[in-house]
Amino acid sequence: MTLSVCVTRSQQQIDAALALRTVVFVEEQGVPLAEEIDGLDAQATHLIALDGGEVVATCRLLPDGATIKLGRMVVAKSRRREGIGGEMLRVADHEAVLLGGEQIQLAAQSYVTGLYEQAGYVAYGEPFADAGIEHVWMSKQL
Repeated sequence: MTLSVCVTRSQQQIDAALALRTVVFVEEQGVPLAEEIDGLDAQATHLIALDGGEVVATCRLLPDGATIKLGRMVVAKSRRREGIGGEMLRVADHEAVLLGGEQIQLAAQSYVTGLYEQAGYVAYGEPFADAGIEHVWMSKQL
């Protein structure tokens, strides 16, 4: 595996990231396309994991004052459980600091909170449904 996690460098890479999100959220999980495409992508910093030029994971960062909101994180189904999610989070932390963040926050699907906990995130609040999927808020000081 020659995995490289980086900020997107072209519209083609952003389009590939959006296509992967559509496969995972809309096709696999049944999230309505209108909820997945929320109009915030143009102002986000997009991270991708590339393997041989193929986008195998993505997430986005949206600054909100000193808090950076991490969202829309997906790993291609065929590449899950390889440590790619953890590497994405490591790079996201670094990029969040560069964006001026003091804290990073996300709404995690409840079944993957262990991934975020391993990366230092702490859950808070009550679980809630988003697009019919149980989530929990998590955050981490940078």
